[in-house]
Amino acid sequence: MDEKDQAKIFSKRVRAGKRTYFFDVKSTRANDYYLTITESRRHPQGEGFVYEKHKMFLYKEDFGKFIAALQETVDHVKQELMPHVDFSQFDQRERDELDDFASELKWE
Repeated sequence: MDEKDQAKIFSKRVRAGKRTYFFDVKSTRANDYYLTITESRRHPQGEGFVYEKHKMFLYKEDFGKFIAALQETVDHVKQELMPHVDFSQFDQRERDELDDFASELKWE
């Protein structure tokens, strides 16, 4: 295992259409931890694709402030700007897509 692999402790991938978000917990040499959030967007190029990536680093002392600001912002959109939208429909669509994907993987 090389140094790069040792530094990654936990990873979570969120697929969202042409975008994928990666949430990675990494370790410093001093055994401190931080989070990287990467947005990866796929763009067609020639016969294949190219990926555009944007990365953000989030340190432990900012976790609480970040989560509070994100939650407040999402709540504002849901409650003040789009109260008529049933956001649970997006959760159901994601579950349906995962079920479809899982059934495609089964060999019968």
